[in-house]
Amino acid sequence: MKQIYENLAVMTNGDSILINEIPICDITAFTATIIDAVDKGQRVSSFFGAKTDNADSTALYVILADDESNRLNVGKTIISGTEFPSITPHCPQVHLFEREIAEQFGIIPIGHPWFKPVRYCHSWTGMDAWNRNKNEPILPAVGDFYRIEGEQIHEVAVGPVHAGVIEPGHYRFQCHGEQVFHLEIALGFQHRGVEKAMETGPDSRSLHFMETLAGDTTIGHSISYCQIYEAFSHTQKPVRAQALRGIALELERLANHVGDLGALSGDVGFLPTSSFCGRLRGEFLNLTAYLCGNRFGRGFILPGGVGFDIDQQDVGEILHRIGICNKEITDAINLLWDNQSVMARFTDTGPISEDFAIEMGLVGPVARASGIMRDVRYTHPNGIFRFSQIPVSIYESGDVLGRAYVRWMEIQKSISFIINQLKTLPKGDVLVLPEKLNPLSLSIALNEGWRGEICHVALTDENGSFARYKIVDPSFHNWQGLAQALRNQEISDFPLCNKSFNLSYCGHDL
Repeated sequence: MKQIYENLAVMTNGDSILINEIPICDITAFTATIIDAVDKGQRVSSFFGAKTDNADSTALYVILADDESNRLNVGKTIISGTEFPSITPHCPQVHLFEREIAEQFGIIPIGHPWFKPVRYCHSWTGMDAWNRNKNEPILPAVGDFYRIEGEQIHEVAVGPVHAGVIEPGHYRFQCHGEQVFHLEIALGFQHRGVEKAMETGPDSRSLHFMETLAGDTTIGHSISYCQIYEAFSHTQKPVRAQALRGIALELERLANHVGDLGALSGDVGFLPTSSFCGRLRGEFLNLTAYLCGNRFGRGFILPGGVGFDIDQQDVGEILHRIGICNKEITDAINLLWDNQSVMARFTDTGPISEDFAIEMGLVGPVARASGIMRDVRYTHPNGIFRFSQIPVSIYESGDVLGRAYVRWMEIQKSISFIINQLKTLPKGDVLVLPEKLNPLSLSIALNEGWRGEICHVALTDENGSFARYKIVDPSFHNWQGLAQALRNQEISDFPLCNKSFNLSYCGHDL
């Protein structure tokens, strides 16, 4: 495979390589390569630290996605000491990654424009980038917030406890009357230490961690973990299992997209679609339960394939049910587009420009609603999506309407995909047992979850156990997009904008 940058190793989605095949360059060349690659259209899928054999140094890895050529480029540098020059001023996509590296390893990105913790936890190395006392508890959202001073400027603080059923997160609005000048979001209330707990695995807990990492994305994160496992062990999963995984992934997308469109309807007081979608979301969850006995898909995805098969009678039953759902969801959603008051509230609310989405590396329906062709099923296909691709759904308005309409287009395409897969389901086994994991290797798995790109990267030690397991939920890329969407909006638009993103708190907090 052609290598464009001599400082980067070239891989594809679901591939693995030996760690010593990744070029090591100094921080200057490392930084210049990232900036140049992003300037030329690549984007940062992951950027993380890892321990080295030397306690005084930290390895930094970057995963750059080249969407046009279906390639992933891997770079590495070694940081000696406790600081490195921040890349953020030249490449804003890494701003949160650098704060995360500082929090986990205690090394400081010098020159970072807004240097704060990400999840408000103690570092893994004993070094603290903010010189906090290791014996003192670290409380989420306690610290400085960006403030705007001026006559009639006021601050509105919301959360972490919210009205309704919602996860904890803290929001600080800088407002002039009803107009929002700036929003800062603080998370970390649900930090569970999942990445650290994955080290020394895989073991009996590893898959459970993935299934519960973000409960509404069980299938997406489980498939990503299993791809890592299969890449390290060179396991070729059966084609029937790949098709069933694809069906499960699209059922997960359907349940959440339908739920989101119902919630958006509820936020603007349009109750017919809200009520219909509330019920129909349950119908799609029940289809996942039909596959494996669990509405969120727990227990279905296993390393080497899937844990449950279906027979021809099951295929007929699922086709029957999804045919009914297809008609009902079409009727329910079309009520939205035919209602002028709904369209008036959705249109021009919370816009995200294409330039901002590209600059910040936004992913998923949020990016596609701003006109960006970014979908792992198309740009970095793996599994069944190598043989049966789903057309990418794009809208260009970048506002709430765009984010809602992308969901509607994806609902239609996911239903068509599932029907097609069921009618052409390959024969054969659904599970093979993987062998032992390769030692001293790196593997990458990307999947298009319903929120967007899910990226898992793992490193193995000399025994084939996980030495580092890095997870990037799509929410990690997109929280800054939500903050941007509120600029110059009325603060009363926040619930609608927030719902149109519907980001994962626990998926971010890990």
